[in-house]
Amino acid sequence: MSLNSKILEELSSYFHSFPGIGKKTALRFTIQLLQQDSDFIKSFGQALVELPDKITSCNICQNISEHDICEICSNPNRDDRIICVVQDIRDVIAVENTGQFKGKYHVLGGVISPMDGIGPKDLKVDELLARVSDNKELKEIILTLPSTMEGDTTCFYLFKKLNDNSIKISTIARGISFGDQIEYADELTLGKSIINRVLYDTSK
Repeated sequence: MSLNSKILEELSSYFHSFPGIGKKTALRFTIQLLQQDSDFIKSFGQALVELPDKITSCNICQNISEHDICEICSNPNRDDRIICVVQDIRDVIAVENTGQFKGKYHVLGGVISPMDGIGPKDLKVDELLARVSDNKELKEIILTLPSTMEGDTTCFYLFKKLNDNSIKISTIARGISFGDQIEYADELTLGKSIINRVLYDTSK
C-alpha cells in the first residue's frame, strides 16, 4: 500500500499495529485524520505526546490513573471491604459501566498462560496478597476474570493463595459464556453476573 507520503504511510502503519485494525481501517483512520483541521491534529498529537508522562498506574489497585492513587481508590464512598479482581483496565471500565459494583478493584495485568510464557510472577499477584494482608476489614474478593481456560487457571491459583484467609472468595455467575472476555459482555448480563455472584467452587 502506497500513500505517496512517508509520513502518512508511517501513521497508517501505527494504526495498523493495534489489535483488530486491518490495513483498510488503518488507511481510513489516516485519511480521516488528514481531513481534520490543523488545531485538531495538533491537539491529537499533543495528547499522544503527553500520554506516557501523564498516565501511570495506581499504587494501590494498578488501574490507570493520572495520579499516584486513582479516583476509585481515593473515593471514600467506595467500599474498602470488597475487592474485585480483574484482568486489565478494560474490565474495570466494563464493570463500572454496569453501575452494580461499589467496592474497589485490583488489576492483575493479565492471566496465567503457560503457552504465552505468562506466569504468576508476571502478574500483580504479590501486590494483591499484600493488600489482603494489610486490609483487616476485607470481607470479600470477587474473581472477575475471563471465562476461559487461562482465566479459570488464574482463579484457581488465586483461590489457593487466598484461601488461608478468613475472607469470602466469590466469582461472577456464569451469565458470561465460557470463552467470553469480560470487556465484551453486555452491561445487563455483566451486572446481573456480579449481583448473583457465587462462592468460588474448586470442584468445577
